[in-house]
Amino acid sequence: MPSYARVSLRLRIGFGYSIPVGNAVSITGTIITHNEESHIAEAISSLSCCDEVLVVDSGSTDRTREIAERCGARVLSRPWDGYSRQKNFAAGEAHHDWILSLDADERVSAELASEIAQWKRSAAGAGGSMPRRVFYLGAWIRHSGWYPDRKLRLYDRRRARWRGDFVHETLEIEGPIAAFAGDLLHFPYRTWQDHLHRIDRYTKLAADAARKDGKRGNVLRLLLAPPLIFLKAFVLRAGFLDGWRGALIAAAGARYVFQRELRILR
Repeated sequence: MPSYARVSLRLRIGFGYSIPVGNAVSITGTIITHNEESHIAEAISSLSCCDEVLVVDSGSTDRTREIAERCGARVLSRPWDGYSRQKNFAAGEAHHDWILSLDADERVSAELASEIAQWKRSAAGAGGSMPRRVFYLGAWIRHSGWYPDRKLRLYDRRRARWRGDFVHETLEIEGPIAAFAGDLLHFPYRTWQDHLHRIDRYTKLAADAARKDGKRGNVLRLLLAPPLIFLKAFVLRAGFLDGWRGALIAAAGARYVFQRELRILR
């Protein structure tokens, strides 16, 4: 354990109500939501390493806002404007420059939270990445290209910005990036049908993005890409070690590519 010349003590009363002593950085955990009442409480409770939690909600019709406020988060409303714009808005409204961006169906593991809490004492660089572990149809996935699947989620908003108009937003960071060992936990799909529904939604967004960028459909890609995607996930990325779940993941990847290319062609 390195020794630090700086000492950090904190009296915590609740999210957004803490008295820092010393030079440790403070972090705002941000979550963008729409009808996430089944996820939001656990997502917020996992952000123990944060000094504030900010939820930006885009017109939920369920109890998302009520639950978030009851869990101690600060809640703002903003009409949906795309993933990147919502996340950039959340970062801009945060009380602290350091942001830990979480999706509502994600959780910061106890190990990752402890690691980030230690890191805060001597924070350096412009951001941090962590491996993401997915819980899929009753089991943790260790292969299939889904793990470690490192994600950039901790960042200094003065040196980073989310990019991307429709889907698959990316965080661009200027400066060194720390690599955390603790897992970010992901609970994306309740059922196989839920997975198929997400594919349908995201392929529409991806096709819109492709057409906006002037990309044209390709029949060869439509026919050849899906089986190659299946083989890549199931064989090259050892999806077979995930058993029948690995086969479903590979099939879902192939279906995604097929639907996306078909929609671009239309």
